[in-house]
Amino acid sequence: MRKNGEGCEYLEAIKTIPTKIHSLFEEHGTLLKIAKGNHIFLEGERTHDVFFVVSGKVRISKETESGNELTIRICGSNNLIGESTIFCSIGYSSTTATAMEPTTILAIDNNMLELYLSQEPSLMIECMRWLQFQNMKNQSRLRDLLLHGKKGALYSTLIRLANTYGETLDDGSISINYALTNNELANLCATSREVINRMLNDLKKNNIITFDKSIITVLNLQFLKDECECENCPLQICRID
Repeated sequence: MRKNGEGCEYLEAIKTIPTKIHSLFEEHGTLLKIAKGNHIFLEGERTHDVFFVVSGKVRISKETESGNELTIRICGSNNLIGESTIFCSIGYSSTTATAMEPTTILAIDNNMLELYLSQEPSLMIECMRWLQFQNMKNQSRLRDLLLHGKKGALYSTLIRLANTYGETLDDGSISINYALTNNELANLCATSREVINRMLNDLKKNNIITFDKSIITVLNLQFLKDECECENCPLQICRID
């Protein structure tokens, strides 16, 4: 993976949805309001639309062979979901999208979106760059889940949550300003709630983190990085959204 430094400016430039793609959804998209807990699309079902998240939070998940749920992303506003079907002949969704809170989205038919992009090559290139950026984030996270076991999965997930939702406090600790239950955290790590409970309590006993009402504060981020052999990926890549 790339190290911090050269290339970070490029990543910074493509980490958000290109403005023109946002404008496409505003001009041609159908506005939908999704209640908390409702599905936007389901894994294995045929899908015809790509969605732009206007507001709210959406969990992108996949069911494992053992029947457990793996949360792949937590997407906030200004994110695309269902984007894997763009210019893809397979019309079935590989993941499930669920609203974690009341969510507003804009939907465009996949074929129409492809037509709009095809008519403007520069916009298509911007879209492809953004899609590749998402692939880089997914590959980084899956590497950590596969190579470093349950402990590494939790530690790397905490790092990504801190990079995405963290606020640095006066004492240097980082408060993750996004409430997650232990069950939701377990889904992000592809493990059980019991395992997460035990590991979180161990981290708290060793003054690595504190937690209160589902809000985690990281006291020693470097410890987490050292334990999961962090490669100091650019912050734009090491995220959970």
